[in-house]
Amino acid sequence: MCGRYASSRKPEDLVEEFEVVDNRVEKPLEPDYNVAPTKEVYAVVERPPSKESEEPPARQLRVLRWGLVPSWAKDPAIGNRMINARMETVAEKPAFKRAFAARRCLLPADGYYEWYPTSQLTKAGKPRKQPFFIRPADGGVLAMAGLYEIWRDPTKDEDDPERFRWTCTVLTTEAEDAVGHIHDRMPLAVDRERWAAWLDPGTPRDSLLDLLVPAQQGNLEAYPVSTAVGNVRNNGPQLVEPLPLEEVVE
Repeated sequence: MCGRYASSRKPEDLVEEFEVVDNRVEKPLEPDYNVAPTKEVYAVVERPPSKESEEPPARQLRVLRWGLVPSWAKDPAIGNRMINARMETVAEKPAFKRAFAARRCLLPADGYYEWYPTSQLTKAGKPRKQPFFIRPADGGVLAMAGLYEIWRDPTKDEDDPERFRWTCTVLTTEAEDAVGHIHDRMPLAVDRERWAAWLDPGTPRDSLLDLLVPAQQGNLEAYPVSTAVGNVRNNGPQLVEPLPLEEVVE
């Protein structure tokens, strides 16, 4: 599962990194070191310039809400539990298969958080969990595979600029050996050479399944961080600072 991540890069840096030709970000997001479900996040997609345009899809940078709301949903609250899609079943699940076929995206991240159960117990008798920050060892961007949907709010007028809600989800896969001892699942990262095929709405379905190969093998590092990240109200670069060994919960 991926339930928290960090995203601190500026939109202009992401435009350069992902070779975006159409920047649709009207108001830049603040650096966020505690991205949680329902928050707005950056996403790289490929779409035609407009609905009526006959031009080919172009790579865009957009702001989406984390928590996918399928186009057929009656209640947008369904997105609160659609933050992840399992790689193994994404092509068949009703909530994801339409988006998987034509609406794929990349979700840029500095890294993500996972919690490891320790031998210590809480007052309730449950294992106390130590958060870890997991990121590319070279400090590069983590391009997480995602899906997006555009949900039409039936309660809003046709001319209401907020009648469409753009939402997304993160694909997950089995964790690689380097981080599997922390959690058995991890975000599915996409290698740079596969970005174009993953984003292209016209990529055949059979080819898409071939693209679902975990990237970043052996290129991830994990280290313990402050438990402050557990509270979504906490934010700032201090959340991704390595925790001194004497403060690590064992």
